Amino acid sequence: MKHTCTSLILAGSLLTAGQAMADDLFQWQNNSLTYLYGKDFQVNPRIQQTVTFEHADAWKYGDNFFFLDRIFYNGQDDSNSGPNTYYGEFSPRLSFGKIFDQKLELGPIKDVLLAMTYEFGEGDNESYLIGPGFDLAIPGFDYFQLNFYNRQTEGPRAGDNVWQITPTWAYTLPVGSSDILIDGFIDWVVDNDSNSKGTYHANLHINPQIKYDLGKALKLGAKQLYVGVEYDYWKNKYGIKDNEGFKTDQSNTSFLLKYHF
Repeated sequence: MKHTCTSLILAGSLLTAGQAMADDLFQWQNNSLTYLYGKDFQVNPRIQQTVTFEHADAWKYGDNFFFLDRIFYNGQDDSNSGPNTYYGEFSPRLSFGKIFDQKLELGPIKDVLLAMTYEFGEGDNESYLIGPGFDLAIPGFDYFQLNFYNRQTEGPRAGDNVWQITPTWAYTLPVGSSDILIDGFIDWVVDNDSNSKGTYHANLHINPQIKYDLGKALKLGAKQLYVGVEYDYWKNKYGIKDNEGFKTDQSNTSFLLKYHF
């Protein structure tokens, strides 16, 4: 599975970079930088500051999402990574509707895709995910995606033949002269404790951001500068089972400042 997923991810990346750039097949792209400051984290040091680069794009045959976190532990050392670390994900999806030039619509489903993700971090920390994805038309939402992954986790918490359900969404609420944007994701690794060969336990990660469009309010440009909060709930963080001796259930709120370019 590891080599298959890696090959597919690399193929999707190369296809996107090669064809899209050579033939001008990009439809849109967006980049952003985010600053987060929060307390009450678990497993790692309690206080963290994070700088995140994000890139999203759509092209003729699918879409891509990439982010890279640089995490600082506010002067403390993590037992595994020291005073700071990094973590990232690359998530290409190939659209069957776009590839075959057909409308694959049924009820709320407006497209069917092959979804892939490569997760990476400092040290022996990699995961490979692949499975079906769906774009859904849900009234009121800017977008709603639902991906189902078979995942393999490498390293000390290795496990395979486990499934992850990942919805992502965005919802805009007009407020006065500006907007509030509520977006985020849920990663739900389900029913895998009996299947996993290692110690990667079932876990639930809910991560919404609530952001005020400050740029629009100040007439500097809409959808460029946001201020708000990010809430992070993670049951059995990193797939480590919560217990009395080692708490891994996380619930915290971070201040957020985000700039799109």
